[in-house]
Amino acid sequence: MSRAAIVEQSSGLFQLSGVLDYLSGPLLREQGGRLIAASQAASCVIDCGAVDKSSSVGLSLLLAFMRDAQAAGKGLVVRGLPEDMREIASVSGLMDVLPLEE
Repeated sequence: MSRAAIVEQSSGLFQLSGVLDYLSGPLLREQGGRLIAASQAASCVIDCGAVDKSSSVGLSLLLAFMRDAQAAGKGLVVRGLPEDMREIASVSGLMDVLPLEE
């Protein structure tokens, strides 16, 4: 099984880590959605700096987390997007959709 996690490091700051693939995606989707909804922060940051490897599942998770934040009335920014995720986002036309922190 792929090792991956999403944890709230501080109010509104979530760290996504490990290998993001079809094995880890469903649990991360569920956990991340709950964490975002439960967070007391008005805005969320998803830090991807600890992601070891990602398939397109990683981008799917980020899009789902964007929807979760929007449904909760919160802003969301993505930080530290790894190169493999950037490449997939670029090919998929998602670079302009993702709220990337530069």
